[in-house]
Amino acid sequence: MIRSITQQKSVEEIERLLDGMGRIFIIGCGTCTTLTRTGGAPEVEEMNRTLSDKGKVVTGTTVVPVACDNLTPEILNDHGSRMNQADALLVMSCAFGVQTIGSQLGAMVIPAQDTIFIGKESPGGGFNEICTQCGTCIIGETGGVCPVTACHKGLVNGPCGGTNNGSCEIDVNKDCVWTVIYNRLKDLGRIDTMRKYQKPRNHLGEPSPGKFKVPG
Repeated sequence: MIRSITQQKSVEEIERLLDGMGRIFIIGCGTCTTLTRTGGAPEVEEMNRTLSDKGKVVTGTTVVPVACDNLTPEILNDHGSRMNQADALLVMSCAFGVQTIGSQLGAMVIPAQDTIFIGKESPGGGFNEICTQCGTCIIGETGGVCPVTACHKGLVNGPCGGTNNGSCEIDVNKDCVWTVIYNRLKDLGRIDTMRKYQKPRNHLGEPSPGKFKVPG
């Protein structure tokens, strides 16, 4: 069974990602982050207290069974009104869950965690990589879309010169991820976040093989 291993971003970084957004709805995950005690019910409640102490209005909280599941939007229907009151959804799951919720709900999503590695890989089947578990997650500034994995060149500061009518120059059957990011941020009214320069960083933040100890 696959487990995404995460660690919570610092309160300072979460505050920066939520700058200008005063009303927040918090979503935890009942699978991976519950098992690693980084985004289950106790951690969601602690985040609620932290953000409230920082002057944010928390419109609601919930822990969905599996944040990265296709049924997540249906499960979140009961919270629709409170989510609609929020400027952003703070998602306490792996990056896969953040991206799933962002794409399915069309909402502004902010990750509360850095995804650092996959705990176990199951054999067989086909997969499309959407997260390298680099430990330096920037999808809070790219509309919930990861350019590190979705761009063939791993560019984090906009498209290369080879993008052609929204298509990738390396794979012409694939949309340029920076076109996807631009359109997502434009729809969300957050296009200004694309202007932030992303400094060079080590995208292998967790040495291999990864190790994680569940907090006592």
